[in-house]
Amino acid sequence: MSQLILLNKPYGVICQFSEHPLHPTLKSCVPLSGVYPAGRLDTDSEGLLLLTGEGPLQHRISDPRWKLPKTYWVQVEGQASDEQLAQLRAGVDLGDFTTQPAQARRIDAPELWERKPPVRFRKTVPDCWLEIVISEGKNRQVRRMTAKVGLPTLRLVRVAIGPWRLDGLLPGEMRSLEVNLEDLPRVQHAGRGGKPGDRPQQRQAPQSAKGVKTPAFRFARGKKP
Repeated sequence: MSQLILLNKPYGVICQFSEHPLHPTLKSCVPLSGVYPAGRLDTDSEGLLLLTGEGPLQHRISDPRWKLPKTYWVQVEGQASDEQLAQLRAGVDLGDFTTQPAQARRIDAPELWERKPPVRFRKTVPDCWLEIVISEGKNRQVRRMTAKVGLPTLRLVRVAIGPWRLDGLLPGEMRSLEVNLEDLPRVQHAGRGGKPGDRPQQRQAPQSAKGVKTPAFRFARGKKP
């Protein structure tokens, strides 16, 4: 069994342990040695970050051949139309690459912790929340996707990576789990070492024009390892 740390990375924290001149680092909320991020999360994004000191587990989580689906709750500027959601689901040409098809749907505003600093709104422009699920991890991908279809991101929170979810962790809190490497999904994606046809099928996203009810975030405090 390998130890896996689930951290709710606060807004403004940079995903490194070495000192940074402008931002607090993971050292400010992870009082452990010998663990490293399995993947990254942008400094201006919040939510689930996985850390481990086990090389095989870190490789399995972060290697492009074994990309686990990542679920984001995204507050965007504007009201998402069916056409814009269809663009996200089909794949978005970002110039340097075209994204793989994603799951995208409107959701009701989730009950989350207050962000510090708060999101800056334009009073004359409405906003809405989306749930977006991708299995890639390119730099600032979700933000670039929403901006490309005309929905600039205001706030981005990652709530799940594969089978692991925040489940009540507040910003800066973490939880330790024991993980059996053999229990992780074994399907490889096409490309970067995968074979054509190995990519898991995307679930059909809801087509309703109305918002989808989203379970409230549970504020139970997580146990620190």
